[in-house]
Amino acid sequence: MSSARITWGCIVWLLLAAAPITAGAWQAAPEAAKASDAAQLFQRGQEALNRGELDEAERSFRAVIALDPGAGGAHANLGVVYMRRRQWTKALEMLHKAEQLMPQVAGIRLNVGLAYYRQNEFLQAIPAFESVLRDQPDAAQARYLLGLCYFFAERWADAATTLEPLWAQESEKLPYLYVLSNAAHRAGRTELDDRATARLIKLGDGSPEYHLFVGKYHLNLDQYDLALADFRAAAAGNAQLPFVHFNLGLTYRKKQEYERARDEFLKDAAVEPDLGLNYDELGDVYWLMQDDRDAEKSYREALRRDARLVNSMLGLAKIYQRQQKYAAALAEVDVAEKVDSARPDVHYLRGRVLLQMGRKEEARKELTEAKGIENKRQKQARTEAVPSPELLQDAQ
Repeated sequence: MSSARITWGCIVWLLLAAAPITAGAWQAAPEAAKASDAAQLFQRGQEALNRGELDEAERSFRAVIALDPGAGGAHANLGVVYMRRRQWTKALEMLHKAEQLMPQVAGIRLNVGLAYYRQNEFLQAIPAFESVLRDQPDAAQARYLLGLCYFFAERWADAATTLEPLWAQESEKLPYLYVLSNAAHRAGRTELDDRATARLIKLGDGSPEYHLFVGKYHLNLDQYDLALADFRAAAAGNAQLPFVHFNLGLTYRKKQEYERARDEFLKDAAVEPDLGLNYDELGDVYWLMQDDRDAEKSYREALRRDARLVNSMLGLAKIYQRQQKYAAALAEVDVAEKVDSARPDVHYLRGRVLLQMGRKEEARKELTEAKGIENKRQKQARTEAVPSPELLQDAQ
């Protein structure tokens, strides 16, 4: 489900196509002529957007805004232009402006959610998708994406409750069944877990994709040998299947077979070179193998592809801590906290580094904070799912 397919028929009150005009000409033009020019420019921009001509679309929508700063449709479509370029800051600036101008248009809020979702900002995306569902309870795309956001945020009961109503249209799809069964299992909803799992097994066609998701199901239950059997079957059927080697690497890492894990992550990096998680996991494997040089290189590669990977930031901090470069370690922890201050390992590692620097009172506060967060997580019965980048690809 791609934002590239979202149309803006709800905002075509700005219609049809003409050449751009200068600001000076606009100032002298009658109001009716201004509206006509803006409408034509908007249509030109929309046609360019449909053709994928993003530069032309951007020029046209900016010209509309120059004529009419209150043109919510132009701001919204300009946001789509920036989304397609993966210019997320600019996209959200335009979409939030469009939302202010046209708060009644749920499609704008859907794209706000998508812009956050594509950056793995699931907590930020949740309110936007929730608002779409309040206005449009039957909005399947918003419901599915909201369910995935809850899943990635480890809100298992919310994920199961949100995704269950999609059963009629989604229960033929492996990713949906995988997410629903896992969320239901963790939420203690046995009937729904059994139903989704039975459906997943029933759909078994021996395809590589089927083995990938059945393997993921076993991996989440710590059934490593069963997971390996399915992942190997998937790889045998299609060695270039995205994420199959990533999941083999995860399984080998959990089995503490680090050299095999390293080899699988490298294979997946060849298939998915832009996936930051491959390098993040490689960093962990090299760290466990006590290869600081390759671990640091891998974490840097991960952050180059995804600047919000907290695990890679903490990985760098642990390397510097082991090398007794405490100031450098603390700097990496500080960056990690700015991204996610609710992770107990951030505070725990900071506490350990501060203690080694002789800053005992600060260390005590950080370790107490870490313990408090950990206790809260245990009371909420949160159980962590394994990374699932294949779900992000499926939803986009």
